[in-house]
Amino acid sequence: MSSSGRSWSLSLMFLLGMASEGISCPNRCSCQYLEVNCTGQQLQEFPVDIPLDTRQLILAANNVSYLPAVELSFLADLVYLDCRKNLLGDDLDFTFIGAAKLVYLDLSFNNLTQVTFSTFSHLLSLVVLKISDNPNLVAIEKDAFANNTWLRHLDVSRTGLTFLDTSTVRDLPNLRLLGLSDNLWHCNCSFSDFITWMMESNVHFPDADNITCYTPAGLHALRMPAVEAQLNFSCLTQLYKQDYVFLCLVGFCIFFAGTVAAWLAGMCAVIYEVHASKGEEEEEEEEEDTA
Repeated sequence: MSSSGRSWSLSLMFLLGMASEGISCPNRCSCQYLEVNCTGQQLQEFPVDIPLDTRQLILAANNVSYLPAVELSFLADLVYLDCRKNLLGDDLDFTFIGAAKLVYLDLSFNNLTQVTFSTFSHLLSLVVLKISDNPNLVAIEKDAFANNTWLRHLDVSRTGLTFLDTSTVRDLPNLRLLGLSDNLWHCNCSFSDFITWMMESNVHFPDADNITCYTPAGLHALRMPAVEAQLNFSCLTQLYKQDYVFLCLVGFCIFFAGTVAAWLAGMCAVIYEVHASKGEEEEEEEEEDTA
């Protein structure tokens, strides 16, 4: 490269640096080109004056309890959002409606309580989603990730989850890593399909030794591979109280129907015999009269 070319490149870099320095930056945050970092600044609210061309926003280790959907929608180029270790909770539905380009989202170590279809349905480009370490997270709807078909890394470890429908993760074509450890899994017959899917899928489960059953007591602390065989056997052979009640009702109905059918058949036979005997008597009387 000629000296004039090098001089032009250095001048361009200097101008970009000056431009980045001139861009407004939220109070107590550091800003570099396309990145805003507000880690550990004890922020109570979502910061203002975030540059509109920001692509990476880090709000980790603060006290933010609410993400404003309108302000997020202004960050149309945002692809990376780190909100771990905050106070986010309750309802996040439609929060990310304007963040369609988001690829990486970390909401771990917060107070999330549920995930519905409306929580992440607008994040069509999402590849990494971390919602681990939310102890109050007790429910993920069956179709919660139906629109997140590019999702490759999903972490729901160390939450209050006791159940996860198989289709919720089975229907994610690009899923490669799924964190499930240290949850309160209730390993009953309804959960057996999910355990079977785990054993047969090509998805990687980090910290697999800590993916264990919490209830019932007989399966407590058992790892999923060991549980699969026990559940397959017990769920095929075990009849619950409602099953016995159902079988008794079916038996009674069959018995009652058979009794009624036999009674009707007997009544029909008696009526037929009565009519037949009357017919014979009338024929005999007619023969005597003619004689």
